[in-house]
Amino acid sequence: METKDNIKRHVEDGVKNSVKKGVKIFFFVLLGITIAFLFGYIVMHLWNWLMPYLFGLPKVNYWQAFGILLLSKIIFGFGGGGGHDKKRKSKKKEFFRNRCGGMRRDFSEWEHYDDFWKEEGEQAYKNYVERIKMEENGGE
Repeated sequence: METKDNIKRHVEDGVKNSVKKGVKIFFFVLLGITIAFLFGYIVMHLWNWLMPYLFGLPKVNYWQAFGILLLSKIIFGFGGGGGHDKKRKSKKKEFFRNRCGGMRRDFSEWEHYDDFWKEEGEQAYKNYVERIKMEENGGE
């Protein structure tokens, strides 16, 4: 008798969980469809508010705006991000690290620039400016 009750309870729990999953899936699908229609509505109002005045384009109805939204998603992607592929990310980092290899300089010498400017640079610049002014005035 106990095993029949356990089996019966196990089956009931399985059915309850399946129904809960089904209801959740149904509501998430319904939520997704609602959001898609809401985005179409937003695109329609933004288009009709901006595009005719900025670019002289005609106003669009809801289905045209929904088509524009769908077309832009197809062209520019659905925002999935491509997952977390570490190998691809490391290749990308390596590409950007090496792409300017020949043009890279060693800037370690520049750490002394401020000291140089304080000691010699200001006076050297003032001398240069005076020399330029004298040359402009005809060497007076």
